[in-house]
Amino acid sequence: MNKSKVLNVVLVAVLIVLSVKVVSNRENTASAQNPQTVVQSSRATLDVIANRVSVREYTEQKVAKEILETIVRAGMAAPSAMNKQPWQFIIVDDADILKAIGEKIPTSSMAQRAPAGIVVCGDLSKAGQGWLEEYWIQDCSAASQNILLAVTDLGLGGVWTSIYPAEDRIKVIAEILSLPDHIIPLNIIPLGYPAGENKPKDKWSAENVHWNRW
Repeated sequence: MNKSKVLNVVLVAVLIVLSVKVVSNRENTASAQNPQTVVQSSRATLDVIANRVSVREYTEQKVAKEILETIVRAGMAAPSAMNKQPWQFIIVDDADILKAIGEKIPTSSMAQRAPAGIVVCGDLSKAGQGWLEEYWIQDCSAASQNILLAVTDLGLGGVWTSIYPAEDRIKVIAEILSLPDHIIPLNIIPLGYPAGENKPKDKWSAENVHWNRW
């Protein structure tokens, strides 16, 4: 092949590459400017939110440690006031501990049947001072919701069972898990692979929405 033919082949290849880039850039620009595309791209997140349900019955299938860690990572991605992140998470996959929790706290009885559970705790050593300390409740609640959404997204089921502010429940959890005084359990989220079908509830109510003022 002479130099002229080689040069022509190279020029054709360059033109093809440039054409592909131009088309790609146009498509990306169109997607960014099209509101409908934005709505479609967020649909997966909205579906997870809409399909989250409280699951209280689980199969015997174990939940891998990697999955449990992924769920807690989602919890830690939650917002927190002043970025204090005043939380601690205790992952429980010991059957005896789950049984003890379920037996001693009736509202968390499903923990006995769950292969795992996550106890979301406030860490007062990380919280703000004075009245700012109470933000730990909001921060840990946001983390708990992230956990529940991650559980749903991963094909598992879980349920928020409250511990705080019931002093008797706090004491029980503190004793079972050997919690230091500055760690306050907000809730325990028993979780596992759902047994049976759980249908989400439509909780939308226009009566609870107000625009601009009451």
